[in-house]
Amino acid sequence: HLSISNPCPPTNSNNTKYFTMMKIVALLAVVGSAAAFAPAQQGRVDTSVASFNNELGAQAPLGLFDPLGFLKDADQEQFDRFREVELKHGRVSMLAVTGYLTTASGYRFPDFPADVPAGFGAWGALASTDDGKIILAQMAAFFVVAEIVNRDADWLDNVAEFPGDYRNGALDFGWDKFDDKTKLRKRAIELNNGRAAQMGILGLMVHEQLGVSILPGNYLPGLH
Repeated sequence: HLSISNPCPPTNSNNTKYFTMMKIVALLAVVGSAAAFAPAQQGRVDTSVASFNNELGAQAPLGLFDPLGFLKDADQEQFDRFREVELKHGRVSMLAVTGYLTTASGYRFPDFPADVPAGFGAWGALASTDDGKIILAQMAAFFVVAEIVNRDADWLDNVAEFPGDYRNGALDFGWDKFDDKTKLRKRAIELNNGRAAQMGILGLMVHEQLGVSILPGNYLPGLH
Protein backbone atom coordinates (compact mmCIF):
# COMPACT_ATOMS: atom_id res chain seq x y z
CA HIS A 1 0.00 0.00 0.00
CA LEU A 2 1.52 3.31 -1.03
CA SER A 3 -0.24 5.64 1.44
CA ILE A 4 2.51 5.42 4.07
CA SER A 5 4.17 8.77 4.69
CA ASN A 6 7.74 9.35 5.73
CA PRO A 7 7.52 9.69 9.54
CA CYS A 8 10.49 12.04 9.67
CA PRO A 9 10.20 14.65 6.93
CA PRO A 10 13.30 16.79 6.49
CA THR A 11 13.40 20.26 8.05
CA ASN A 12 13.64 23.42 5.98
CA SER A 13 17.41 23.62 6.51
CA ASN A 14 17.78 20.00 5.51
CA ASN A 15 15.62 20.61 2.45
CA THR A 16 18.20 23.01 1.09
CA LYS A 17 20.95 20.48 1.71
CA TYR A 18 18.96 17.70 0.05
CA PHE A 19 18.15 19.78 -3.02
CA THR A 20 21.79 20.88 -3.35
CA MET A 21 22.99 17.30 -3.10
CA MET A 22 20.44 16.13 -5.63
CA LYS A 23 21.46 18.83 -8.11
CA ILE A 24 25.09 17.70 -7.83
CA VAL A 25 24.16 14.04 -8.19
CA ALA A 26 21.92 14.77 -11.18
CA LEU A 27 24.70 16.78 -12.87
CA LEU A 28 27.24 13.99 -12.35
CA ALA A 29 24.75 11.40 -13.59
CA VAL A 30 24.04 13.36 -16.77
CA VAL A 31 27.74 13.73 -17.52
CA GLY A 32 28.50 10.10 -16.75
CA SER A 33 25.62 8.52 -18.65
CA ALA A 34 26.15 10.75 -21.69
CA ALA A 35 29.85 9.97 -21.99
CA ALA A 36 29.48 8.64 -25.51
CA PHE A 37 27.23 11.23 -27.12
CA ALA A 38 27.52 15.11 -27.47
CA PRO A 39 26.84 18.00 -29.84
CA ALA A 40 29.50 18.51 -32.48
CA GLN A 41 31.84 21.40 -31.64
CA GLN A 42 32.05 24.44 -33.86
CA GLY A 43 35.16 24.86 -35.99
CA ARG A 44 37.69 22.06 -36.40
CA VAL A 45 36.27 18.66 -35.50
CA ASP A 46 38.38 15.59 -34.78
CA THR A 47 37.94 13.25 -37.73
CA SER A 48 37.63 10.16 -35.51
CA VAL A 49 34.81 11.77 -33.54
CA ALA A 50 33.13 13.21 -36.63
CA SER A 51 32.94 9.73 -38.12
CA PHE A 52 30.43 8.78 -35.40
CA ASN A 53 28.05 11.68 -36.03
CA ASN A 54 25.63 9.45 -37.91
CA GLU A 55 25.72 6.54 -35.48
CA LEU A 56 22.55 5.35 -33.77
CA GLY A 57 22.04 7.40 -30.61
CA ALA A 58 23.64 10.56 -31.94
CA GLN A 59 20.30 12.28 -32.29
CA ALA A 60 18.46 15.53 -31.59
CA PRO A 61 18.67 17.63 -29.55
CA LEU A 62 22.24 16.81 -28.44
CA GLY A 63 23.66 15.01 -31.44
CA LEU A 64 26.98 13.29 -30.70
CA PHE A 65 27.58 13.91 -26.99
CA ASP A 66 31.10 13.17 -25.75
CA PRO A 67 32.00 15.74 -23.05
CA LEU A 68 34.78 13.57 -21.57
CA GLY A 69 36.47 12.94 -24.91
CA PHE A 70 36.22 9.15 -24.81
CA LEU A 71 35.85 9.05 -28.59
CA LYS A 72 38.71 11.40 -29.41
CA ASP A 73 41.05 8.64 -30.57
CA ALA A 74 38.49 5.84 -30.80
CA ASP A 75 38.10 3.62 -33.82
CA GLN A 76 34.91 1.82 -34.87
CA GLU A 77 35.74 -1.23 -32.76
CA GLN A 78 36.10 0.83 -29.60
CA PHE A 79 32.91 2.77 -30.35
CA ASP A 80 31.03 -0.50 -30.80
CA ARG A 81 32.33 -1.67 -27.43
CA PHE A 82 31.10 1.54 -25.79
CA ARG A 83 27.72 1.05 -27.46
CA GLU A 84 27.52 -2.58 -26.31
CA VAL A 85 28.30 -1.53 -22.73
CA GLU A 86 25.71 1.24 -22.87
CA LEU A 87 23.06 -1.16 -24.17
CA LYS A 88 23.86 -3.71 -21.48
CA HIS A 89 23.69 -1.11 -18.71
CA GLY A 90 20.43 0.16 -20.16
CA ARG A 91 18.88 -3.30 -20.25
CA VAL A 92 19.92 -4.03 -16.67
CA SER A 93 18.60 -0.63 -15.58
CA MET A 94 15.21 -1.23 -17.24
CA LEU A 95 14.90 -4.48 -15.28
CA ALA A 96 16.07 -2.71 -12.12
CA VAL A 97 13.49 0.08 -12.38
CA THR A 98 10.74 -2.45 -13.05
CA GLY A 99 11.79 -4.60 -10.09
CA TYR A 100 12.20 -1.63 -7.76
CA LEU A 101 8.76 -0.21 -8.49
CA THR A 102 7.10 -3.63 -8.43
CA THR A 103 8.42 -4.51 -4.97
CA ALA A 104 7.75 -0.97 -3.72
CA SER A 105 4.11 -1.45 -4.73
CA GLY A 106 3.92 -4.38 -2.32
CA TYR A 107 3.91 -7.22 -4.83
CA ARG A 108 5.89 -10.35 -3.92
CA PHE A 109 6.32 -13.69 -5.63
CA PRO A 110 4.27 -16.53 -4.12
CA ASP A 111 5.87 -17.92 -0.93
CA PHE A 112 8.36 -15.04 -0.86
CA PRO A 113 8.99 -13.89 2.75
CA ALA A 114 6.38 -11.22 3.44
CA ASP A 115 8.52 -9.32 5.95
CA VAL A 116 11.28 -8.51 3.43
CA PRO A 117 11.15 -4.79 2.70
CA ALA A 118 11.62 -3.18 -0.71
CA GLY A 119 14.69 -1.21 -1.69
CA PHE A 120 18.13 -1.54 -0.12
CA GLY A 121 16.63 -3.01 3.05
CA ALA A 122 15.92 -6.25 1.19
CA TRP A 123 19.59 -7.24 1.13
CA GLY A 124 20.03 -7.21 4.90
CA ALA A 125 16.67 -8.85 5.50
CA LEU A 126 17.43 -11.71 3.12
CA ALA A 127 20.93 -12.22 4.51
CA SER A 128 19.57 -12.54 8.05
CA THR A 129 17.64 -15.79 7.46
CA ASP A 130 18.49 -19.20 6.00
CA ASP A 131 15.66 -18.97 3.46
CA GLY A 132 16.83 -15.52 2.50
CA LYS A 133 20.38 -16.75 1.97
CA ILE A 134 19.06 -19.41 -0.39
CA ILE A 135 17.26 -16.70 -2.36
CA LEU A 136 20.47 -14.65 -2.55
CA ALA A 137 22.36 -17.72 -3.80
CA GLN A 138 19.70 -18.26 -6.47
CA MET A 139 20.00 -14.63 -7.51
CA ALA A 140 23.79 -14.93 -7.76
CA ALA A 141 23.44 -18.07 -9.90
CA PHE A 142 20.97 -16.28 -12.17
CA PHE A 143 23.36 -13.32 -12.59
CA VAL A 144 26.18 -15.68 -13.58
CA VAL A 145 24.03 -17.53 -16.13
CA ALA A 146 22.67 -14.24 -17.52
CA GLU A 147 26.20 -12.89 -17.91
CA ILE A 148 27.29 -16.03 -19.77
CA VAL A 149 24.26 -16.12 -22.06
CA ASN A 150 23.98 -12.43 -22.87
CA ARG A 151 27.01 -12.06 -25.10
CA ASP A 152 27.96 -12.68 -28.70
CA ALA A 153 28.89 -16.37 -29.01
CA ASP A 154 32.07 -16.13 -31.08
CA TRP A 155 32.41 -19.91 -31.14
CA LEU A 156 29.20 -20.30 -33.13
CA ASP A 157 28.86 -19.93 -36.89
CA ASN A 158 26.98 -16.70 -36.39
CA VAL A 159 27.61 -13.00 -36.97
CA ALA A 160 25.95 -10.39 -34.75
CA GLU A 161 23.86 -7.92 -36.74
CA PHE A 162 24.82 -5.00 -34.46
CA PRO A 163 26.52 -4.36 -31.09
CA GLY A 164 24.33 -5.86 -28.39
CA ASP A 165 22.77 -8.45 -30.70
CA TYR A 166 22.92 -11.57 -28.53
CA ARG A 167 20.46 -13.75 -30.45
CA ASN A 168 23.29 -16.01 -31.59
CA GLY A 169 21.10 -17.57 -34.25
CA ALA A 170 18.71 -19.02 -31.66
CA LEU A 171 16.28 -16.24 -30.68
CA ASP A 172 14.41 -14.05 -33.11
CA PHE A 173 10.86 -13.11 -31.97
CA GLY A 174 10.13 -11.82 -35.48
CA TRP A 175 13.12 -9.47 -35.71
CA ASP A 176 14.20 -10.69 -39.14
CA LYS A 177 10.75 -9.86 -40.53
CA PHE A 178 11.25 -6.13 -39.96
CA ASP A 179 12.65 -3.87 -42.64
CA ASP A 180 15.84 -1.89 -41.99
CA LYS A 181 13.99 1.32 -41.09
CA THR A 182 11.83 -0.44 -38.49
CA LYS A 183 14.87 -2.19 -37.02
CA LEU A 184 16.70 1.11 -36.65
CA ARG A 185 13.68 2.72 -35.00
CA LYS A 186 13.28 -0.14 -32.51
CA ARG A 187 16.97 -0.09 -31.68
CA ALA A 188 16.74 3.66 -31.03
CA ILE A 189 13.74 3.09 -28.75
CA GLU A 190 15.65 0.49 -26.74
CA LEU A 191 18.69 2.74 -26.50
CA ASN A 192 16.67 5.73 -25.29
CA ASN A 193 14.62 3.68 -22.85
CA GLY A 194 17.85 2.26 -21.46
CA ARG A 195 19.32 5.74 -21.02
CA ALA A 196 16.19 6.90 -19.22
CA ALA A 197 16.22 3.80 -17.03
CA GLN A 198 19.83 4.40 -16.01
CA MET A 199 18.86 7.87 -14.82
CA GLY A 200 15.67 6.50 -13.25
CA ILE A 201 17.23 3.77 -11.11
CA LEU A 202 19.99 6.15 -10.04
CA GLY A 203 17.38 8.68 -8.92
CA LEU A 204 15.39 6.03 -7.04
CA MET A 205 18.46 4.74 -5.20
CA VAL A 206 19.81 8.19 -4.33
CA HIS A 207 16.44 9.40 -3.02
CA GLU A 208 16.05 6.28 -0.88
CA GLN A 209 19.48 6.83 0.67
CA LEU A 210 18.69 10.50 1.29
CA GLY A 211 15.39 9.54 2.92
CA VAL A 212 13.39 11.62 0.42
CA SER A 213 10.55 9.74 -1.26
CA ILE A 214 9.66 10.34 -4.91
CA LEU A 215 7.08 7.55 -4.96
CA PRO A 216 3.29 7.93 -4.68
CA GLY A 217 2.02 8.54 -1.15
CA ASN A 218 5.50 9.57 0.02
CA TYR A 219 6.30 5.86 0.36
CA LEU A 220 9.95 5.24 1.21
CA PRO A 221 11.23 1.67 0.68
CA GLY A 222 13.19 0.20 3.53
CA LEU A 223 11.23 1.84 6.32
CA HIS A 224 8.37 -0.65 6.31
